[in-house]
Amino acid sequence: MKLNRTVLREQIKEQLIERLLSGEYAPGERLVETQLAREFGTSQAPVREALRELEFLRFVESEPFRGARVREVTLDELLEVYPVRAALEELAARQAAARLDGKVEAFEREFEAMKEAADAGNLHELVRHDVSFHRLIVESAGNQTLKELWGSLRIGARTIITVVKTDIDLNELAEMHRPLLEAFEEGNPEKAGEALRWHFESFEKMMKGAQSE
Repeated sequence: MKLNRTVLREQIKEQLIERLLSGEYAPGERLVETQLAREFGTSQAPVREALRELEFLRFVESEPFRGARVREVTLDELLEVYPVRAALEELAARQAAARLDGKVEAFEREFEAMKEAADAGNLHELVRHDVSFHRLIVESAGNQTLKELWGSLRIGARTIITVVKTDIDLNELAEMHRPLLEAFEEGNPEKAGEALRWHFESFEKMMKGAQSE
């Protein structure tokens, strides 16, 4: 299967995450770089980079001379990031709403791109624009420390995890960003903070619902 080379690493990573979450790879199973490279029709380099990111996210573990193996991941581990990310982005949303002065063209473009991707059933593109939307929030806050902390959370990978694990409707996911866009249009920090908090509380509830099934 040939992948678009401009997004090789991300697409390989996302497909591996989907397989891990679906149980296609069992805990303890080896993930062989050469074998995966042949399957994806690419060199070993993007496969190696994807596996490193999965190791950072604690989906796989590497041993010297033995390569990467799948480790068992619980939903409790996945849920840990939500209160941390919510706190960071709520602060960012309040600061961004005050600084944007209603200039939300970039947010509108990402929102429209999310809706188009949802209509097309394109999970990869939707997640890409979802992450870009949230990155804009953080960047618009004008706080470098906040931006660095947010970046360390590997938001793209964790977003795909949430979408796959909760099986949320893609159009519903796109529409969940509308209250944030409206708050930024109004330049209302309080409303932006509340919309952001609701956004993540909704995802956390969906993850806990998937956990109880």
